[in-house]
Amino acid sequence: MHTREESLYIDVGGGERLHLRRIRHATQEDGPPLLMLHGVMGNGRIFYSDSGKGLAPWLAAQGCDCFVLDLRGRGQSTPPISRASRHGQHETICADLPAAHALVRRLRPDRPAHWVAHSWGGVHMHSCLARHPEIAAGVANAVYFGSKRSVHVKNLNKLIEVDLFWNLAARALVRAVGYLPARKLRLGADNESDRSHLDSKRWAKVAPWVDADDGFDYRAAAQRVALPPTLYFAAPRDPCRGHVDDVRRFRDESGAHLGRVHLLSRALGHRHDYDHVSLLTHPDAAADHFPLALAWLLGDYAHVRENI
Repeated sequence: MHTREESLYIDVGGGERLHLRRIRHATQEDGPPLLMLHGVMGNGRIFYSDSGKGLAPWLAAQGCDCFVLDLRGRGQSTPPISRASRHGQHETICADLPAAHALVRRLRPDRPAHWVAHSWGGVHMHSCLARHPEIAAGVANAVYFGSKRSVHVKNLNKLIEVDLFWNLAARALVRAVGYLPARKLRLGADNESDRSHLDSKRWAKVAPWVDADDGFDYRAAAQRVALPPTLYFAAPRDPCRGHVDDVRRFRDESGAHLGRVHLLSRALGHRHDYDHVSLLTHPDAAADHFPLALAWLLGDYAHVRENI
């Protein structure tokens, strides 16, 4: 692909430094700037690889200017998460995403930003937009892959993955180790701090969308703030981490905005029944639904229908 890459860094205080991987077209300088965010137990690598595969390189080849963020302690952000890590969702929403957005706007003041997320990254992004209307005013639109907030569905996968592992076993691991060592245990691409795990555990329950640090009510704020047009992709083989019903509930609790839920299933015309990860990593995604994401980002909302 005709792309070029570089690493950028942002100091956010307390010795913490964020990493953003910038991936853009080799010659085109004026494509839409995209800020991209991963989910829990992950890092920016969900969007790109050393071999040039992934959503970010594909979008860059189409002319987009992608800024892929590693949250504190994940990926190439430093220092790595340890028992000394004290940051959680509040820092992501109130400090890190605003800092990354400011860098994108500083480097690309010529065009509004666009936001892209996987999984819990969509919750972080919508929370930031609801809390900071001045940032929301500068975001043209958003695309989320498998993003839900609370897990309402009830099935065996939810019992095992959420109730038993995330709420009980993972919490016991955090108390024993001081953080969630997901990478060492091969549970995910990266680790989670004590607070970030506890924060996401609280919100994943059927509970209010309220900041545990200061009581800020994100759901109420989302009713007041004009959130950008958002496309919510869901996968049929995603029984609890991003079930289509919970994706739709997340869309609905995010206030009155242009929001469409699109299920990536064979029965609805797609090449595969994707799961929580393969909707971004499957080799056929570039030919199947990445063009829909690009159409939405370019403002062609009529091209992408709600199909459930």
